[in-house]
Amino acid sequence: MNKDESIKDIGLFTDADTECMKSFSHLAEMIAGLIGPHCEVVLHSFEDHNASVNKIINGHHTGRTIGSPITDMGLKTLQLFNKTGINNTLSYFTRNKKGELFKSATSVLFGEEGKAIGLFCVNINLSVPFHQMLETLIPDGEEPMPFTEHFGASPHEVVMEAADNVIASVQRDVMITSKFKNKAVVNQLYNNGIFELKDAVKIVAARLGITRYAIYKYLRERKSRQA
Repeated sequence: MNKDESIKDIGLFTDADTECMKSFSHLAEMIAGLIGPHCEVVLHSFEDHNASVNKIINGHHTGRTIGSPITDMGLKTLQLFNKTGINNTLSYFTRNKKGELFKSATSVLFGEEGKAIGLFCVNINLSVPFHQMLETLIPDGEEPMPFTEHFGASPHEVVMEAADNVIASVQRDVMITSKFKNKAVVNQLYNNGIFELKDAVKIVAARLGITRYAIYKYLRERKSRQA
């Protein structure tokens, strides 16, 4: 779709366009799960403006379901993109039919050859009692312990932090004898995908005080067992 086209349905999607929409569907589920039930996430398809909603999570906030039409704000976003190439909005505030306040954002989705195929919309209902929002953002007593994620600024930092975490875990495990602790560390780091990062073998070898060849030996043994 070029910038000079007027707003209109694109028509039938290609197979690639359809697959792109499916991939955005997984993203919608992730965002809704992250923010919580007070957040509505909607995928609009430009294949048919009159029934554009092809994915919606927590649609009770606006009363919409799959097959609902595109909104006037959605059309405005598409018009803006056609004229200027701007493909997303800054966050904005709006209200639903019940007068509840939303904070929202909308972005154009792209398919085959950069063609605009739909919209990704997030609507957070700010009228939900604050304590209910807060409950979805912090762990409760029934949830498992939080994951340890390493937000390193470099591959070296990520590898070092991940290695330190695994080493500490293995050292605490009394079921693993001293003879096999290094091997257990390497196996766990392999399971976690750490050796996909640059210089990971060299970094882990230095951290464990063993040679890189020992690391490669453990990895060959692991891969041999998997084969």
